Amino acid sequence: MIEIHSYIKHLTCSDCGRIFNVDQIQTYCPDCQAALVAIYDLDAARRHVDRDRISRRPKGMWRWGELLPVRSAENVITLGEGDAPLLRVDHLGSQLGLKQLFVKDESVNPTGSFKARGLSAAVSKAKELGVDKVIIPTAGNAGSAMAAYAARAGLRSHIFMPKDTPFANMRECQIAGSAVDLIDGLISEAAGMAGVKARAEGWFDVSTFKEPYRMEGKKVMGYELAEAFDWELPEVIIYPTGGGTGLVGMWKAFNELEQLGWLKNGARPRMVSVQASGCAPVVKAFESGASYCDFWVGAETVASGLRVPKSFADRMILESIRASCGTAVAVSDEAIGEAQKQLGAAEGIFACPEGAATLAALKELVRRGWVHPDERIILFNTGTVLKYL
Repeated sequence: MIEIHSYIKHLTCSDCGRIFNVDQIQTYCPDCQAALVAIYDLDAARRHVDRDRISRRPKGMWRWGELLPVRSAENVITLGEGDAPLLRVDHLGSQLGLKQLFVKDESVNPTGSFKARGLSAAVSKAKELGVDKVIIPTAGNAGSAMAAYAARAGLRSHIFMPKDTPFANMRECQIAGSAVDLIDGLISEAAGMAGVKARAEGWFDVSTFKEPYRMEGKKVMGYELAEAFDWELPEVIIYPTGGGTGLVGMWKAFNELEQLGWLKNGARPRMVSVQASGCAPVVKAFESGASYCDFWVGAETVASGLRVPKSFADRMILESIRASCGTAVAVSDEAIGEAQKQLGAAEGIFACPEGAATLAALKELVRRGWVHPDERIILFNTGTVLKYL
């Protein structure tokens, strides 16, 4: 049985700070239209939770249960997500003049992507709160993950996805018993349709940042990195950004680890947001000094997970990048394809387009002199390329 004694206290609006009850179904702040963030009693956790004991537990995301939002172990819905390998890639590093380059390979997660982490947390908490049907708009992998976890939880699920979503994602959702609506348009149109159905028929919407708990599952990637580096943090994290849950979640994890007193020093990674040049609202906003992103018109890229014209939590993404002294980089589809081949030939890692985009961005950062040869640099391969074949 998974150990659970969650130290979660409440939810707070990421904009106005209003407090929300964590034991009631919540979505986002109705006043600010802003994401809610889970807050834990970290003082109590610091007194009672043994960091090293967590490391000795059976592998998986839920070994961090005290810092996740589910109160009862019987409500945890798991398929074995978490603890994706951190691979040292010395051949690739040598080609780029870098001594400590790593790939966090999230493709080994259930349903083949890092989305399993967030949907495990979201579906588990939804079950605990009595939700019986869940709905999501998706560019692919989030739908696959939700369908799988909803099936395991015994919940009904409904998915809206663009018609050109990779076929494997579509079939995964159908095989898991989800109702699937294929739509003309992008994930933004899918989100609108899912929202209408959710409000009209009482479905619980687990869209990115429109419920509080997907970020909690994704933040565990940050815990795992700290643990892997003996409770220090790497200097640079390069992360493909569509909705941005993982980037914001990891930044939250680093704050929590510092408050817990579990880090050996206070140094934080510089966070790099990577987008495709055919859909780069975060990059545009970052470069212009804006606090919010404009909707990206005519979004187009081979990396379907990056084809997100505007994130619901764009302000949080930009704040995380700037607080870390990080940056945002857009890369072409051609550069993504070249990076995919280079990563495969050098290291035997067949990355998804979103994962390959991080290598394309790193090559640009090396060219600029923005990264240094001795820095510990993490690339995220967020999913399996097999979905795209």
